[in-house]
Formats: sequence, structure tokens, C-alpha cells
Amino acid sequence: MTDQRNLSPDAAQAQEWPRVSAAGFDGFVVRFGDRLSEAANRAALAFRAAIDQAGWSSVAETSTSLVSTYLRFDPLGTDHAVMQEQLQRLLATQDWYAAPHPQGRRLWRVPTVFGTALAPQLDEAAARAGLTAEEAVRQIAATRLRVQTIGFAPGQPYLGELPPAFDIPRQTDLTPEVPEGAVVLAIRQIVLFSVTTPTGWRHIGQTRFRLFRPDAEVPFVLRSGDEVLFEPISSDRYSALAQAGPDGGAVSEALA
Repeated sequence: MTDQRNLSPDAAQAQEWPRVSAAGFDGFVVRFGDRLSEAANRAALAFRAAIDQAGWSSVAETSTSLVSTYLRFDPLGTDHAVMQEQLQRLLATQDWYAAPHPQGRRLWRVPTVFGTALAPQLDEAAARAGLTAEEAVRQIAATRLRVQTIGFAPGQPYLGELPPAFDIPRQTDLTPEVPEGAVVLAIRQIVLFSVTTPTGWRHIGQTRFRLFRPDAEVPFVLRSGDEVLFEPISSDRYSALAQAGPDGGAVSEALA
């Protein structure tokens, strides 16, 4: 065993991950870190895909958060010890932090009006990033953002990461309401709201993209691992997209 007293703090911490923990009587959580990073998020997505591909008969459900994979299993079909051993064996098969992205991902291009009365906090967010509004929009629009996880509201993605300049804090007060399709920013992430809701994040853009479609066969449009490009449009173009259906002018393509 490596003597951790001789390791740097970063190296010692790296040896602690991933961790497998029981979650109730029928679940496990596999954690790949204690904070968000590109590598930990990639590992969580890839490990979940590997579990799904393995086709273990006792697995009832899988999901991911920002840096972990959750598995729920049928305790009548197998017990904790057997399931934990299966997870540990799968973890040992490769370096999950360097694993390729899962198959079946899509790249979405989403028409977005930035600023204006529709998204009134663009100037404030840009100033906190040390940028003009035009520079901020240009950098955001040039960044392909990964769906790191789905959460908080039905079908709602957390997207990242933006360049380091956008590591700006949340607001100290809540905005009472932003509409469905709002693009909000904080801590190098963007959340694209699937419902109308209060938020502590700054409202910088607005789309007509409906992410949550409860009556559709697939109610959540985006999936973890998908990527999003926000494409700037004018207010006039945004108004015209009212007739564009639930995609609001968004288009997608398969990613290799």
C-alpha cells in the first residue's frame, strides 16, 4: 500500500476515488470525486453507460449526478455483497476518468436571444466576468456545453463548463420568477430552465426550447452527455419562433 504521507495533497486525494457506497437497502452510489470536474463528470457518465450495457438482470434503474453514478437494484434478485462485487469488478476494468463519452449523444443548437428586456441580467453577469456584453455572448456562443446532469426540475440540464471568467457567484437574493426557456448563469455553468421558477442565477438569455414535454413519449428532451450550443438571434427572430413548435427552432445532430 502506498504511504500517503509521501504524497502531495492532490495525489493523496486522487487515490481516494472512486468510492462505492450503499444507498439504502436497494441502491449504490459510485462517486468519482467530491467536486465537479470535467474528468469526474465524464467518469460518471461513462460508468453509468457501462452498467446499462452490461445488462445485469437485477438492475432496476441507473442515473447520474454531477460526479456520481447511482444504481438501484432488486434485492430479491441479488444481495448487496454480490452487487457491490460486480460494481468493483467493473470499476477495475479501465480508467473511467479517461473513458470515451457514451454513445447516443446529440449536439443541440438552440436559438437564443441574449440580453434585452427578455433576459435583463446579461450586462450584470458580463461585468462580473470582466467582459463587455458582446464579449460575453461571443464566448458563451463559442462554447459547446455538456449536459452534466439533469435535476432540480423535470428535464432541466446543468450545462458546463464555461471559460474561467464566468466563475461568478450566485445572487444573494432570489429573482422571483424567470420563464420556461430561460438561460441563467453562475459558477461557470448554465442552467436552461424547463419550467417557470424562482432562481438565484442571473438571467442572461431566453429561448423557446421546451425541455419538459409531459405528454410526449420521451418527456425529457435532453440527456446527460448531450452537448448544447446557444446560437444568438435577434428579438424579432425570437418573436417569430413562437410558431416553431416545442423545439423553438432548435435542431440536433448525432455525435460520434
